[in-house]
Amino acid sequence: MKLAFLCHPVKYLKGSSRYYREVLGFEEAWQEGDHTVALKLPGSDVQLMLEDDGEGFSAGGVFIVDSVDRFYHENGTLDFVKEPCDIPPGRYAIFQDRSGNPIRIIDKTKS
Repeated sequence: MKLAFLCHPVKYLKGSSRYYREVLGFEEAWQEGDHTVALKLPGSDVQLMLEDDGEGFSAGGVFIVDSVDRFYHENGTLDFVKEPCDIPPGRYAIFQDRSGNPIRIIDKTKS
């Protein structure tokens, strides 16, 4: 697993994105539809993904794996709270650590 970016669920994507850009100085890195915006600090490769995720998960890391499906099947003892599903670059799933923190995994099998 490799950290791809940090995920911060927000209630209002447009207002939150504006806050991070105008008040905190982040720059937009990419956007996916009307629900997801990635931002970065100038001079840094670290990205923060804002998502108006209605599923109620807290903030946490998003990690790249070779295959979400293989990771899911090989780690059946983990507490998956979102089974693998399609996203534009590939597949996505969420499991929780022992304290209930979400750990999001993605792969880029479609890109």
